[in-house]
Amino acid sequence: MSEYFNFLVFGIFPYIAVGVMIFGSILRYDRDPYSWKADSSQLLRRKGLRWGSNLFHIGILLLFFGHLVGLLTPHWAYAPFVTAGQKQLLAMVAGGVFGAFAFIGMVILIHRRWSDPRIRATTRPMDMIILLLLFVQLVLGLLTIPESAQNLDGSSMIALAEWAQRIVTFRSGAAEFIVHEHWIFKLHIALGLTIFLVFPFTRLVHMFSAPVKYLARPGYQIVRKRG
Repeated sequence: MSEYFNFLVFGIFPYIAVGVMIFGSILRYDRDPYSWKADSSQLLRRKGLRWGSNLFHIGILLLFFGHLVGLLTPHWAYAPFVTAGQKQLLAMVAGGVFGAFAFIGMVILIHRRWSDPRIRATTRPMDMIILLLLFVQLVLGLLTIPESAQNLDGSSMIALAEWAQRIVTFRSGAAEFIVHEHWIFKLHIALGLTIFLVFPFTRLVHMFSAPVKYLARPGYQIVRKRG
């Protein structure tokens, strides 16, 4: 039964979660484009927003791309330069620093949202749900660091990377690489997949609308000077 559950969560659920994220986001943009926004509360209260938002976004973006590169880079690509143990140690240090940034920012944002009556009044239930999911995910991620420190040979990192690479390349046997890993890693991955699952139903969809195109826009931006 445990092997079947492991296969269900880490062999099938990843495709369900990512599929719902992609197609759900497309449907939301097509059917309800006016809900496609970040719902910023800056106009209601600026205090605490700059520190909280900047720390959280810097930390979470660096964590995301760090996980992306770390998990999807094949072992043979970095083996000539660093060992698996050295890569794991680097991931622990970088994850700890960036995770601390995101954690502090998240605490500031949650406190700001709950302590201000006006912001709390405009907060939807799904807003708090996704904030709490991200908060728990950050805590779980930080808790994986002490567990990783118990085994610095890089074996767990190789196993988790092999799982991710097999999932992405649609190869069988992915769940087998994670069956013997510590429960904290499994819970961290399962919650991450759950965040992908609920992604289209939250304000996180604004991530797909990052104004990258403005970096390469032609000409000058004409604005009206305040008198």
